[in-house]
Amino acid sequence: MSDRPTGLAPSRVVAVLGPTNTGKTHLAVERMLGHASGMIGLPLRLLAREIYERIVKQRGANAVALITGEEKIIPARPHFWVCTVEAMPLEREVEFLAIDEIQLAADPERGHVFTQRLLHARGRFETMFLGASTMAPLMRRLIPDLEIVTRERLSNLTYAGSKKLTRLPRRSAIVAFSTEQVYAIAELIRRQRGGAAVVMGSLSPRTRNAQVGLFQSGEVDFLVATDAIGMGLNMDVDHVAFAGMRKFDGRRTRWLHAHEIAQIAGRAGRHIRDGTFGVTGEAEELDEDLVEQVVEHRFDPIQAIEWRNARLDFDTLPDLLRSLVQPPNVSGLKLTGQALDETLLRRALQDDEVKRISRSRGTIMRLWEACQLPDFQKTTLDEHARLSRDVFHALTGKRGRLTDDWFAPRLAEVDRDDGQIDQLSARLAGVRTLSYIANRPDWLDGMKGWRERTRALEDRLSDVLHERLTARFVDRKTTALMRSLHDHAQTMAEVADDGVVTVDGEAVGHLDGVRFAIASGGSALADRTLKTAALRAVGPEIARRLGALAGDGDDAFSVTPEGDVLWSGALAAKIINTEPFSPRVRLMGDLGPQAARDRAQRRIEAWLASEAGRALRDLRRLKQAVESGALKGLPRGIAFRLLEAGGVIDRRDVERDLAALSQVERRTIKAFAIRVGTHSVWLPGTLKPRARILSQAFAAAEPFRARPEGLTLLPGAAPSPRALSAFGVRAAGRWAVPVDDLERASDLRRETRGNLSDEALKSLGWTIGDAKAIWTALKTVRARMPDREGQTPVVIKDSPFAKLAELTAPAQPARRKRPRRKKAAAS
Repeated sequence: MSDRPTGLAPSRVVAVLGPTNTGKTHLAVERMLGHASGMIGLPLRLLAREIYERIVKQRGANAVALITGEEKIIPARPHFWVCTVEAMPLEREVEFLAIDEIQLAADPERGHVFTQRLLHARGRFETMFLGASTMAPLMRRLIPDLEIVTRERLSNLTYAGSKKLTRLPRRSAIVAFSTEQVYAIAELIRRQRGGAAVVMGSLSPRTRNAQVGLFQSGEVDFLVATDAIGMGLNMDVDHVAFAGMRKFDGRRTRWLHAHEIAQIAGRAGRHIRDGTFGVTGEAEELDEDLVEQVVEHRFDPIQAIEWRNARLDFDTLPDLLRSLVQPPNVSGLKLTGQALDETLLRRALQDDEVKRISRSRGTIMRLWEACQLPDFQKTTLDEHARLSRDVFHALTGKRGRLTDDWFAPRLAEVDRDDGQIDQLSARLAGVRTLSYIANRPDWLDGMKGWRERTRALEDRLSDVLHERLTARFVDRKTTALMRSLHDHAQTMAEVADDGVVTVDGEAVGHLDGVRFAIASGGSALADRTLKTAALRAVGPEIARRLGALAGDGDDAFSVTPEGDVLWSGALAAKIINTEPFSPRVRLMGDLGPQAARDRAQRRIEAWLASEAGRALRDLRRLKQAVESGALKGLPRGIAFRLLEAGGVIDRRDVERDLAALSQVERRTIKAFAIRVGTHSVWLPGTLKPRARILSQAFAAAEPFRARPEGLTLLPGAAPSPRALSAFGVRAAGRWAVPVDDLERASDLRRETRGNLSDEALKSLGWTIGDAKAIWTALKTVRARMPDREGQTPVVIKDSPFAKLAELTAPAQPARRKRPRRKKAAAS
């Protein structure tokens, strides 16, 4: 038995060898499409799917077949076959045949399959092997007529040293060697840099393509992956960072070989764009000699490749075992270690029932097929061996096939899309196993229907897994904003009619007037990014609005009792002082040019001053008279008190001055619209609605708020006179009483000769108890006040309040005096 190439037909055998980014796979696809028929074997189902979709775009779905362990798409008359290396239908004759990543012939697990293809798979006119240049010497020995073509890398690869995860450049791929490490790094990237796509070999092609799409589109700038990206997955990666340098190869945890580092690092750079690689996280700096090997692509040649006899003997079980361990008879080939299928076979032979059944050549072949069932789920060896035996017993049973009763319950177990990432991944692995079975026409009844159902389920679970991965590891809003910060030309910022601001379709906040409310980012990074993006997105619009505000007319502005200044109905500024004729405001927001903000602030303050002059005309006139000296003597003092209090004072505070006013001074007081009542002295103009709103706006710093009508219970801390005046009320004990109501009550008292009826009190919104409390608070029995010259104090025994204590007391009817009885005269 010879292990040299069969060479049944004259065929040009070419090896295209070189590092990554040399266009080897692209060359093979182009060469294949130049023939009438062709077949290409690829190392990963992910890569097979990518090449299949590329050829379908060029030649149409009817011309291309896809064959992997879990998926078969075979049109009626395909011209081109895209396959995983293990699934290649070598019985089909094609003009062109290619095998990618041929250096995997040295892989302990799968190497013997690549070696078999290297030695025996040929196209009628052309055969092409693609891989690393380390295979060149060995391939020359094994295939004497081999033509070797060496290709140089299209771009330079340089070492960038160690960088923190949070300092990695954009368009970086971080490589880890366990699922847990991939997830941990992706989570950190999400918190610190906005998000990352996740790529692992265990992902379905649909999920992997969707995740790669996030990275390729620029929605995320980071990719966290296993070493699966080293196998021909072409992405726009500028930097590759290794988070570790040790991996578990299925048998042990070992250090990465230099050529493996180069295979992964070589993904940095695309076409003629240079790339860099380095380490991150806890990975130690690379040795200088190792770096030089990777950069210069100088590696020790492969001395031997894995081999296992492909011509198995199925006469008896011992013959099958002997043929599996038959050593090679060609230099450069070494017998591969015990693979999973051989392990399952040896375990199955420990079962007496299996040995009893496996007596014929046909049943032994069935047993071997069942043992080759891939372990996609990575379960324990016992569980996988049990599944393999179940398949074997079904294939050798009465029906000779797996039935719907066997397949349906297993499919139902994984037909759920709830749960988290790990649960979905486990179900997808289960679906892959069922898909492998459903794609064996000689294994399953109703194979076509089950194949469609498993494929539909895989697509659905893949989409859900992509959504879960994206939701967990990508902050879409932050990544969209970060992308906009780096790409000015492509940024789409928009302010909707309702004020919602979007950047590249992501809502970043709300613009109300000149104030921009930033949406919460949920993290420090998101908040910083939101603010930066907001400045770029809404800065020009706010500058435009500030200019419009500064030039707008008075009718565009209004003020609220809470001290808010509105511009066209939107909050524009907040009053920050208590002087209505010299107003100061704080402009809302912090965006926009400072000069434009200053002009807008001055415009609002100017409007407020003019509005105060109109609404508080009497108070302003009084203020001007005091400041100019037009008012003198006692009227000046009364006016000064009114100005300090905001327009309303207690008559008791100026009773001495009022009593001493001359007729001329009384006319002067009246000329300035000052009203003197029983209990209060006030400017009626300040109690009008427009004036009240403005006064309350300037007194808004105090928490006190009086009811529009009736009595208001005063807070523990007494409000200032200005705050009381703003609401047109007076303090009377625990009540704030409207000035007008207080004066009207006094008038009613006089009209009713000291008795206020329930109806009168009700019209005021008072109760008898309220009235008693109010009059008691206002009552003055004695007040010591200085005389006009500040000399001898004068005692005022009576005041307008002295006789009001009994105001609410009911009138007592006059008593009739009984006539005194005369005493009877003594007898």
